[in-house]
Amino acid sequence: MSSSLGIILGGVFALFVAGYIAQSRLPPPKPKVMGIDLGTTFSCVGVYQAITGHVDILANENGSKVIPSVVAFTDQGILVGNRALAQAELNPRSTIYDAKRFIGKTFTKADLEKMSSLYQFKITSDENSKPFFVISSHGNKTLVSPEEIGASVLRELKRTAEKNISRSIDKAVMSVPAEFNMAQRNATMKAASLAGINVLRLINEPTAAALAYGLHKKSGISNVMVVDLGGGTLDVSLLNIQGGMFVTMAMAGNNRLGGQDFNARMLFYLIAVVRDRFGKELTNAEDIQRVRQEVESAKINLTSQDWVVVRVPLSSMSHSNKPVIFEEKISRSTFEKLNEDLFQKVLQPIERVLKEVELPKEFVDEVVLVGGSTRIPRVRQLIKEYFNGKAPNVSIDPELAVATGVAIQAGIIGGMWPLQVSAIELPNHNLKKIQIDS
Repeated sequence: MSSSLGIILGGVFALFVAGYIAQSRLPPPKPKVMGIDLGTTFSCVGVYQAITGHVDILANENGSKVIPSVVAFTDQGILVGNRALAQAELNPRSTIYDAKRFIGKTFTKADLEKMSSLYQFKITSDENSKPFFVISSHGNKTLVSPEEIGASVLRELKRTAEKNISRSIDKAVMSVPAEFNMAQRNATMKAASLAGINVLRLINEPTAAALAYGLHKKSGISNVMVVDLGGGTLDVSLLNIQGGMFVTMAMAGNNRLGGQDFNARMLFYLIAVVRDRFGKELTNAEDIQRVRQEVESAKINLTSQDWVVVRVPLSSMSHSNKPVIFEEKISRSTFEKLNEDLFQKVLQPIERVLKEVELPKEFVDEVVLVGGSTRIPRVRQLIKEYFNGKAPNVSIDPELAVATGVAIQAGIIGGMWPLQVSAIELPNHNLKKIQIDS
Protein backbone atom coordinates (compact mmCIF):
# COMPACT_ATOMS: atom_id res chain seq x y z
CA MET A 1 0.00 0.00 0.00
CA SER A 2 2.77 2.42 0.98
CA SER A 3 4.74 1.61 -2.18
CA SER A 4 1.65 2.31 -4.34
CA LEU A 5 1.14 5.62 -2.58
CA GLY A 6 4.79 6.45 -3.13
CA ILE A 7 4.46 5.72 -6.84
CA ILE A 8 1.35 7.92 -7.08
CA LEU A 9 3.01 10.77 -5.20
CA GLY A 10 6.12 10.38 -7.30
CA GLY A 11 4.03 10.59 -10.46
CA VAL A 12 2.21 13.69 -9.23
CA PHE A 13 5.53 15.33 -8.37
CA ALA A 14 6.94 14.47 -11.79
CA LEU A 15 3.89 15.97 -13.49
CA PHE A 16 4.25 19.09 -11.36
CA VAL A 17 7.93 19.46 -12.25
CA ALA A 18 7.22 18.81 -15.93
CA GLY A 19 4.44 21.39 -15.89
CA TYR A 20 6.68 23.92 -14.20
CA ILE A 21 9.49 23.38 -16.73
CA ALA A 22 7.05 23.57 -19.65
CA GLN A 23 5.47 26.75 -18.31
CA SER A 24 8.85 28.37 -17.69
CA ARG A 25 9.84 27.75 -21.33
CA LEU A 26 6.59 28.91 -22.90
CA PRO A 27 6.03 32.57 -23.77
CA PRO A 28 4.46 34.19 -20.70
CA PRO A 29 0.70 34.65 -20.99
CA LYS A 30 -0.55 38.20 -21.18
CA PRO A 31 -2.18 39.60 -18.05
CA LYS A 32 -5.89 38.91 -17.76
CA VAL A 33 -6.64 41.23 -14.85
CA MET A 34 -5.33 44.75 -14.21
CA GLY A 35 -4.81 46.49 -10.91
CA ILE A 36 -6.22 50.02 -10.64
CA ASP A 37 -5.55 52.75 -8.11
CA LEU A 38 -8.28 55.35 -8.62
CA GLY A 39 -6.90 58.16 -6.49
CA THR A 40 -8.30 61.46 -5.30
CA THR A 41 -5.58 63.44 -7.07
CA PHE A 42 -3.72 60.93 -9.27
CA SER A 43 -4.56 57.48 -10.67
CA CYS A 44 -2.59 54.65 -12.24
CA VAL A 45 -2.89 51.10 -13.55
CA GLY A 46 -0.57 48.09 -13.32
CA VAL A 47 -0.32 44.44 -14.30
CA TYR A 48 1.43 41.41 -12.83
CA GLN A 49 3.67 39.63 -15.32
CA ALA A 50 3.67 35.84 -15.32
CA ILE A 51 6.94 33.87 -14.94
CA THR A 52 8.97 36.90 -13.80
CA GLY A 53 6.51 37.93 -11.10
CA HIS A 54 7.29 41.54 -11.97
CA VAL A 55 4.70 44.30 -11.63
CA ASP A 56 4.57 46.86 -14.43
CA ILE A 57 2.90 50.19 -13.73
CA LEU A 58 1.86 51.18 -17.22
CA ALA A 59 2.73 54.51 -18.84
CA ASN A 60 0.47 56.46 -21.17
CA GLU A 61 1.46 57.90 -24.53
CA ASN A 62 3.27 60.76 -22.76
CA GLY A 63 5.38 58.36 -20.74
CA SER A 64 3.59 59.17 -17.48
CA LYS A 65 2.72 56.34 -15.08
CA VAL A 66 0.27 58.49 -13.15
CA ILE A 67 -2.46 60.72 -14.52
CA PRO A 68 -4.29 63.52 -12.71
CA SER A 69 -7.80 62.45 -11.68
CA VAL A 70 -9.19 65.45 -13.53
CA VAL A 71 -11.95 65.55 -16.15
CA ALA A 72 -12.83 68.62 -18.24
CA PHE A 73 -15.88 69.22 -20.38
CA THR A 74 -15.04 71.42 -23.38
CA ASP A 75 -16.53 72.36 -26.74
CA GLN A 76 -14.06 69.91 -28.27
CA GLY A 77 -15.18 67.04 -26.06
CA ILE A 78 -14.18 65.48 -22.75
CA LEU A 79 -10.54 65.77 -21.69
CA VAL A 80 -8.95 63.56 -19.04
CA GLY A 81 -5.73 63.72 -17.04
CA ASN A 82 -2.94 66.09 -18.03
CA ARG A 83 -4.92 67.54 -20.94
CA ALA A 84 -7.76 68.42 -18.58
CA LEU A 85 -5.37 69.87 -16.01
CA ALA A 86 -3.58 72.04 -18.59
CA GLN A 87 -6.74 74.01 -19.38
CA ALA A 88 -8.18 74.06 -15.86
CA GLU A 89 -7.39 77.71 -15.17
CA LEU A 90 -9.19 78.82 -18.34
CA ASN A 91 -12.18 76.51 -17.87
CA PRO A 92 -12.59 76.28 -14.10
CA ARG A 93 -16.36 75.75 -13.93
CA SER A 94 -16.29 72.70 -16.19
CA THR A 95 -13.06 71.10 -14.96
CA ILE A 96 -13.87 68.56 -12.25
CA TYR A 97 -11.42 67.09 -9.75
CA ASP A 98 -11.60 65.52 -6.29
CA ALA A 99 -14.61 63.46 -7.42
CA LYS A 100 -13.50 60.64 -5.13
CA ARG A 101 -14.39 62.85 -2.16
CA PHE A 102 -18.04 62.77 -3.29
CA ILE A 103 -18.49 59.26 -4.65
CA GLY A 104 -21.13 57.22 -2.85
CA LYS A 105 -21.85 59.94 -0.31
CA THR A 106 -24.89 62.02 0.55
CA PHE A 107 -24.77 65.63 1.72
CA THR A 108 -27.10 67.95 3.54
CA LYS A 109 -27.65 71.32 1.88
CA ALA A 110 -25.48 73.00 4.53
CA ASP A 111 -22.63 70.51 4.03
CA LEU A 112 -22.86 70.88 0.25
CA GLU A 113 -22.71 74.67 0.47
CA LYS A 114 -19.61 74.37 2.64
CA MET A 115 -18.00 71.92 0.19
CA SER A 116 -18.94 74.07 -2.81
CA SER A 117 -17.07 77.05 -1.36
CA LEU A 118 -13.84 75.07 -1.77
CA TYR A 119 -14.21 74.62 -5.53
CA GLN A 120 -14.60 76.76 -8.62
CA PHE A 121 -17.10 74.38 -10.19
CA LYS A 122 -20.70 74.18 -9.00
CA ILE A 123 -22.09 71.27 -7.01
CA THR A 124 -25.75 70.46 -6.43
CA SER A 125 -27.74 67.47 -5.16
CA ASP A 126 -30.84 65.52 -6.10
CA GLU A 127 -33.87 64.67 -3.99
CA ASN A 128 -31.89 61.85 -2.34
CA SER A 129 -29.07 64.24 -1.30
CA LYS A 130 -26.65 62.66 -3.78
CA PRO A 131 -24.13 65.15 -5.20
CA PHE A 132 -23.84 66.15 -8.86
CA PHE A 133 -21.47 68.48 -10.67
CA VAL A 134 -23.08 71.21 -12.79
CA ILE A 135 -21.55 71.48 -16.27
CA SER A 136 -22.45 74.46 -18.51
CA SER A 137 -21.97 74.15 -22.27
CA HIS A 138 -23.52 76.22 -25.09
CA GLY A 139 -25.96 77.72 -22.61
CA ASN A 140 -27.17 74.31 -21.42
CA LYS A 141 -26.61 72.81 -17.99
CA THR A 142 -25.85 69.13 -17.49
CA LEU A 143 -25.59 67.26 -14.21
CA VAL A 144 -22.70 64.80 -13.98
CA SER A 145 -22.34 62.32 -11.12
CA PRO A 146 -19.08 61.51 -9.30
CA GLU A 147 -19.38 57.98 -10.72
CA GLU A 148 -19.36 59.37 -14.27
CA ILE A 149 -16.23 61.41 -13.52
CA GLY A 150 -14.57 58.31 -12.10
CA ALA A 151 -15.63 56.35 -15.17
CA SER A 152 -13.90 58.85 -17.46
CA VAL A 153 -10.63 58.43 -15.57
CA LEU A 154 -11.05 54.65 -15.56
CA ARG A 155 -11.63 54.58 -19.32
CA GLU A 156 -8.32 56.39 -19.76
CA LEU A 157 -6.56 53.84 -17.54
CA LYS A 158 -8.19 50.97 -19.42
CA ARG A 159 -6.97 52.39 -22.74
CA THR A 160 -3.48 52.75 -21.30
CA ALA A 161 -3.48 49.12 -20.18
CA GLU A 162 -4.75 47.79 -23.50
CA LYS A 163 -2.20 49.78 -25.46
CA ASN A 164 0.65 48.46 -23.31
CA ILE A 165 -0.28 44.79 -23.28
CA SER A 166 -1.68 44.75 -26.85
CA ARG A 167 -4.94 43.07 -25.95
CA SER A 168 -8.36 44.01 -24.67
CA ILE A 169 -8.78 43.77 -20.93
CA ASP A 170 -11.94 44.41 -18.94
CA LYS A 171 -11.29 42.76 -15.57
CA ALA A 172 -9.68 44.53 -12.64
CA VAL A 173 -8.87 44.57 -8.95
CA MET A 174 -9.31 48.06 -7.52
CA SER A 175 -8.25 49.72 -4.30
CA VAL A 176 -10.44 51.86 -2.06
CA PRO A 177 -9.74 53.75 1.17
CA ALA A 178 -10.14 51.49 4.20
CA GLU A 179 -12.82 53.79 5.63
CA PHE A 180 -15.06 53.54 2.55
CA ASN A 181 -18.49 52.23 3.52
CA MET A 182 -20.58 49.89 1.40
CA ALA A 183 -22.29 52.74 -0.48
CA GLN A 184 -18.91 54.21 -1.47
CA ARG A 185 -17.59 50.81 -2.50
CA ASN A 186 -20.69 50.14 -4.59
CA ALA A 187 -20.38 53.56 -6.23
CA THR A 188 -16.75 52.80 -7.10
CA MET A 189 -17.89 49.53 -8.69
CA LYS A 190 -20.56 51.45 -10.61
CA ALA A 191 -17.94 53.86 -11.96
CA ALA A 192 -15.92 50.91 -13.19
CA SER A 193 -19.00 49.35 -14.78
CA LEU A 194 -19.71 52.60 -16.65
CA ALA A 195 -16.15 52.38 -17.98
CA GLY A 196 -16.66 48.81 -19.20
CA ILE A 197 -14.61 47.27 -16.37
CA ASN A 198 -15.65 44.24 -14.34
CA VAL A 199 -14.22 44.60 -10.83
CA LEU A 200 -13.41 41.16 -9.46
CA ARG A 201 -12.37 42.45 -6.06
CA LEU A 202 -11.92 45.62 -4.03
CA ILE A 203 -9.07 45.75 -1.51
CA ASN A 204 -8.21 48.45 0.99
CA GLU A 205 -5.44 50.85 0.04
CA PRO A 206 -3.28 50.14 3.14
CA THR A 207 -3.55 46.40 2.45
CA ALA A 208 -2.48 47.00 -1.15
CA ALA A 209 0.52 48.99 0.06
CA ALA A 210 1.55 46.23 2.46
CA LEU A 211 1.27 43.69 -0.38
CA ALA A 212 3.48 45.88 -2.56
CA TYR A 213 6.16 45.95 0.13
CA GLY A 214 5.89 42.16 0.55
CA LEU A 215 5.14 42.44 4.27
CA HIS A 216 2.67 39.54 4.13
CA LYS A 217 5.60 37.22 3.35
CA LYS A 218 7.96 38.44 6.08
CA SER A 219 8.24 36.68 9.41
CA GLY A 220 8.31 38.72 12.57
CA ILE A 221 6.20 41.55 11.15
CA SER A 222 2.80 42.09 12.72
CA ASN A 223 2.15 45.79 13.36
CA VAL A 224 2.50 47.96 10.27
CA MET A 225 1.89 51.70 10.12
CA VAL A 226 0.87 52.87 6.64
CA VAL A 227 1.25 56.63 6.10
CA ASP A 228 -0.50 57.69 2.89
CA LEU A 229 0.15 61.33 2.00
CA GLY A 230 -1.06 62.14 -1.49
CA GLY A 231 -2.03 65.23 -3.41
CA GLY A 232 -5.00 66.20 -1.29
CA THR A 233 -5.42 63.86 1.66
CA LEU A 234 -3.49 62.23 4.50
CA ASP A 235 -4.56 58.77 5.68
CA VAL A 236 -2.81 56.78 8.39
CA SER A 237 -3.70 53.14 9.10
CA LEU A 238 -2.36 50.62 11.58
CA LEU A 239 -2.50 47.08 10.23
CA ASN A 240 -1.99 43.81 12.03
CA ILE A 241 -0.65 41.21 9.60
CA GLN A 242 -0.34 37.48 10.14
CA GLY A 243 0.70 35.71 6.94
CA GLY A 244 -1.81 36.76 4.32
CA MET A 245 -4.41 37.94 6.85
CA PHE A 246 -4.84 41.70 7.32
CA VAL A 247 -6.80 43.49 10.03
CA THR A 248 -7.05 47.28 10.09
CA MET A 249 -6.74 48.12 13.78
CA ALA A 250 -7.20 51.91 13.62
CA MET A 251 -7.33 54.80 11.16
CA ALA A 252 -6.94 58.55 11.31
CA GLY A 253 -6.58 61.19 8.65
CA ASN A 254 -6.82 64.73 7.41
CA ASN A 255 -8.94 65.27 4.30
CA ARG A 256 -7.38 68.68 3.68
CA LEU A 257 -3.66 68.03 3.81
CA GLY A 258 -1.44 67.00 0.91
CA GLY A 259 0.72 68.02 -1.99
CA GLN A 260 -1.80 70.60 -3.24
CA ASP A 261 -1.42 72.48 0.04
CA PHE A 262 2.38 72.44 -0.21
CA ASN A 263 2.11 73.72 -3.78
CA ALA A 264 -0.24 76.49 -2.69
CA ARG A 265 2.29 77.80 -0.15
CA MET A 266 4.99 78.02 -2.82
CA LEU A 267 2.57 79.51 -5.36
CA PHE A 268 1.55 82.31 -2.98
CA TYR A 269 5.23 82.92 -2.20
CA LEU A 270 6.13 83.29 -5.88
CA ILE A 271 3.11 85.52 -6.60
CA ALA A 272 4.35 87.79 -3.79
CA VAL A 273 7.84 87.81 -5.32
CA VAL A 274 6.34 88.78 -8.72
CA ARG A 275 4.35 91.61 -7.07
CA ASP A 276 7.43 92.96 -5.29
CA ARG A 277 9.62 92.70 -8.37
CA PHE A 278 7.23 94.17 -10.95
CA GLY A 279 5.14 96.43 -8.74
CA LYS A 280 1.75 94.94 -9.63
CA GLU A 281 -0.40 91.94 -8.81
CA LEU A 282 -0.30 88.79 -10.93
CA THR A 283 -3.93 88.29 -11.92
CA ASN A 284 -3.71 86.88 -15.46
CA ALA A 285 -5.16 83.36 -15.41
CA GLU A 286 -2.77 81.96 -18.01
CA ASP A 287 0.27 83.37 -16.20
CA ILE A 288 -0.92 81.94 -12.88
CA GLN A 289 -1.42 78.55 -14.51
CA ARG A 290 2.15 78.64 -15.88
CA VAL A 291 3.51 79.44 -12.42
CA ARG A 292 1.35 76.71 -10.90
CA GLN A 293 2.77 74.11 -13.28
CA GLU A 294 6.32 75.22 -12.52
CA VAL A 295 5.59 74.96 -8.79
CA GLU A 296 4.61 71.30 -9.17
CA SER A 297 7.84 70.56 -11.06
CA ALA A 298 9.91 72.51 -8.53
CA LYS A 299 8.40 70.59 -5.60
CA ILE A 300 9.23 67.26 -7.25
CA ASN A 301 12.79 68.34 -8.11
CA LEU A 302 13.41 69.61 -4.57
CA THR A 303 12.97 66.07 -3.25
CA SER A 304 16.35 65.23 -4.80
CA GLN A 305 18.01 68.65 -5.27
CA ASP A 306 19.04 71.38 -2.84
CA TRP A 307 17.68 74.15 -5.04
CA VAL A 308 15.83 74.76 -8.30
CA VAL A 309 15.23 77.71 -10.60
CA VAL A 310 11.64 78.55 -11.48
CA ARG A 311 11.58 80.17 -14.93
CA VAL A 312 8.22 81.37 -16.32
CA PRO A 313 7.22 83.73 -19.16
CA LEU A 314 4.69 86.26 -17.87
CA SER A 315 2.76 87.99 -20.62
CA SER A 316 0.85 90.24 -18.22
CA MET A 317 4.05 91.82 -16.88
CA SER A 318 5.21 92.97 -20.30
CA HIS A 319 4.75 96.42 -21.82
CA SER A 320 5.24 95.01 -25.34
CA ASN A 321 4.23 91.86 -27.20
CA LYS A 322 7.23 89.99 -25.83
CA PRO A 323 6.58 88.35 -22.43
CA VAL A 324 8.83 89.04 -19.47
CA ILE A 325 10.80 86.02 -18.23
CA PHE A 326 10.43 85.65 -14.48
CA GLU A 327 13.20 83.69 -12.74
CA GLU A 328 13.52 82.84 -9.06
CA LYS A 329 15.87 80.46 -7.27
CA ILE A 330 14.15 78.40 -4.57
CA SER A 331 16.07 76.28 -2.08
CA ARG A 332 14.81 73.17 -0.34
CA SER A 333 15.24 75.09 2.91
CA THR A 334 12.85 77.82 1.68
CA PHE A 335 10.28 75.22 0.62
CA GLU A 336 10.52 73.54 4.02
CA LYS A 337 10.12 76.83 5.92
CA LEU A 338 7.03 77.70 3.86
CA ASN A 339 5.43 74.38 4.79
CA GLU A 340 6.90 73.45 8.18
CA ASP A 341 3.60 73.81 10.05
CA LEU A 342 1.87 71.60 7.47
CA PHE A 343 4.62 68.97 7.64
CA GLN A 344 4.24 68.84 11.43
CA LYS A 345 0.55 68.03 10.96
CA VAL A 346 1.51 64.73 9.31
CA LEU A 347 2.40 63.41 12.77
CA GLN A 348 -1.01 64.16 14.32
CA PRO A 349 -2.96 61.20 12.87
CA ILE A 350 -0.01 58.89 13.59
CA GLU A 351 -0.22 59.83 17.25
CA ARG A 352 -4.02 59.45 17.30
CA VAL A 353 -3.92 55.98 15.73
CA LEU A 354 -1.43 54.70 18.32
CA LYS A 355 -3.44 56.29 21.11
CA GLU A 356 -6.65 54.68 19.84
CA VAL A 357 -5.24 51.15 20.21
CA GLU A 358 -2.95 52.00 23.16
CA LEU A 359 0.11 50.76 21.29
CA PRO A 360 3.52 52.24 22.15
CA LYS A 361 5.32 53.40 19.01
CA GLU A 362 8.18 51.03 19.85
CA PHE A 363 5.83 48.13 19.02
CA VAL A 364 5.36 49.24 15.40
CA ASP A 365 7.40 46.74 13.39
CA GLU A 366 7.37 48.55 10.06
CA VAL A 367 6.43 51.99 8.75
CA VAL A 368 5.64 52.19 5.05
CA LEU A 369 5.07 55.31 3.00
CA VAL A 370 2.44 55.72 0.31
CA GLY A 371 1.62 58.70 -1.89
CA GLY A 372 3.85 61.03 -3.86
CA SER A 373 4.09 63.62 -1.08
CA THR A 374 5.95 61.16 1.18
CA ARG A 375 8.93 61.65 -1.14
CA ILE A 376 9.52 65.02 0.53
CA PRO A 377 12.71 64.63 2.62
CA ARG A 378 11.39 66.71 5.54
CA VAL A 379 8.29 64.51 5.82
CA ARG A 380 10.46 61.39 5.92
CA GLN A 381 12.77 62.97 8.48
CA LEU A 382 9.88 63.89 10.81
CA ILE A 383 8.44 60.36 10.63
CA LYS A 384 11.85 58.82 11.32
CA GLU A 385 12.41 61.10 14.31
CA TYR A 386 8.94 60.33 15.68
CA PHE A 387 9.70 56.60 15.62
CA ASN A 388 12.99 57.13 17.50
CA GLY A 389 15.22 56.75 14.47
CA LYS A 390 13.36 53.85 12.80
CA ALA A 391 13.59 54.68 9.11
CA PRO A 392 10.39 54.19 7.10
CA ASN A 393 10.42 51.58 4.35
CA VAL A 394 10.88 53.40 1.04
CA SER A 395 11.96 50.47 -1.14
CA ILE A 396 9.03 51.09 -3.50
CA ASP A 397 8.06 54.31 -5.25
CA PRO A 398 5.40 55.54 -2.80
CA GLU A 399 3.29 57.04 -5.59
CA LEU A 400 3.00 53.60 -7.21
CA ALA A 401 2.77 51.45 -4.06
CA VAL A 402 -1.01 51.01 -4.00
CA ALA A 403 -1.18 50.27 -7.73
CA THR A 404 1.64 47.74 -7.29
CA GLY A 405 -0.28 45.99 -4.52
CA VAL A 406 -3.55 45.77 -6.45
CA ALA A 407 -1.64 44.51 -9.49
CA ILE A 408 -0.19 41.70 -7.37
CA GLN A 409 -3.69 40.82 -6.17
CA ALA A 410 -4.90 40.98 -9.78
CA GLY A 411 -2.18 38.51 -10.77
CA ILE A 412 -3.23 36.15 -7.98
CA ILE A 413 -6.88 36.25 -9.05
CA GLY A 414 -5.83 35.85 -12.69
CA GLY A 415 -3.89 32.69 -11.81
CA MET A 416 -0.55 34.10 -12.93
CA TRP A 417 2.62 32.19 -12.12
CA PRO A 418 4.49 32.29 -9.74
CA LEU A 419 1.71 31.94 -7.20
CA GLN A 420 1.68 34.29 -4.21
CA VAL A 421 -0.10 34.53 -0.90
CA SER A 422 -3.43 36.26 -1.41
CA ALA A 423 -4.53 39.08 0.86
CA ILE A 424 -7.38 38.13 3.18
CA GLU A 425 -8.89 41.17 4.85
CA LEU A 426 -10.59 40.37 8.14
CA PRO A 427 -13.33 42.77 9.26
CA ASN A 428 -12.92 44.92 12.34
CA HIS A 429 -16.46 45.85 13.36
CA ASN A 430 -15.21 48.33 15.96
CA LEU A 431 -13.10 50.24 13.43
CA LYS A 432 -13.64 53.97 13.18
CA LYS A 433 -11.75 56.72 11.44
CA ILE A 434 -10.60 59.71 13.45
CA GLN A 435 -10.84 62.87 11.38
CA ILE A 436 -8.33 65.61 12.13
CA ASP A 437 -9.11 69.07 10.81
CA SER A 438 -6.46 71.28 9.25
